[in-house]
Amino acid sequence: MDQRIRQAVARSILSKTSGFIAEAGFTHSLTPARNCTFGCTYCYVPTMRVQGGLQPEDWRRWGQFTTVKSNAAELLRRELRASQRIYCSPLVDPYQPAEAEARIMPGILEALCETPPLVFTLQTRGPLVLRDLELITRLAGKTRVRVSFSITTNRDEVRKLYEPLCAPIAERLNVVRALREAGIEAYVTLAPLLPCDPEELARLAIEASARDLIGDPLHTRVAKPRGATTREAAVYISETRGFEKWHDPVYQAAVGERIRETAEASGVCFETGPLGFARLAR
Repeated sequence: MDQRIRQAVARSILSKTSGFIAEAGFTHSLTPARNCTFGCTYCYVPTMRVQGGLQPEDWRRWGQFTTVKSNAAELLRRELRASQRIYCSPLVDPYQPAEAEARIMPGILEALCETPPLVFTLQTRGPLVLRDLELITRLAGKTRVRVSFSITTNRDEVRKLYEPLCAPIAERLNVVRALREAGIEAYVTLAPLLPCDPEELARLAIEASARDLIGDPLHTRVAKPRGATTREAAVYISETRGFEKWHDPVYQAAVGERIRETAEASGVCFETGPLGFARLAR
């Protein structure tokens, strides 16, 4: 197996939610691995350290490897209940690049099909999700399934700066279209909002999904004195490329309002924070 992929036997697979995800209405989160091989410069997870279930090597070498939970499907079969609203995943992208070889998600989806929860939401930015479209469609025939697909900017040169291992924006929009055409509830999540043309980004997202938009700006210590925040790697990129204002809460609010106005003109809504993510838990 790829040297970036490690395996570990986990004690549990579902965690009761707290904070942001609980406020959105989810009862449990499902995290299939530790550390993410997308390695996005802005990712807040390594700033959580042990509070995010990480080990020192994870946050020191963020993005260089992942540790998958090899017994995830087996654990899920024991822990699933019909009343659960599950978010997968707040701490790692379930369709990170290493998943192409690790193949943890098919087993998880099979287990979910056997004992469907009330709601299951996949949060990803990985086109690899289409590999499992048949399983996702089967699960959607048994329960409420949402795929929340992250598209952070309309400018691919910006994407290359902050998230170079993620797929190009055009490819990600095509994934949303493919999910929608297959009958899956596919939402575009504008999170985190990177330097972009807000109106154009909103228009592209609405055209692809035909649904309400969800968003969140880059985390900042000014607005969030404690807890997870944007990594220094992304702050450095912003400072050296003239994008500092995208970390300013006042500017972020103005960008959000421009997206909201564009969304409302198209007959859909745009919300940020737990209120926005609540759409995925209903």
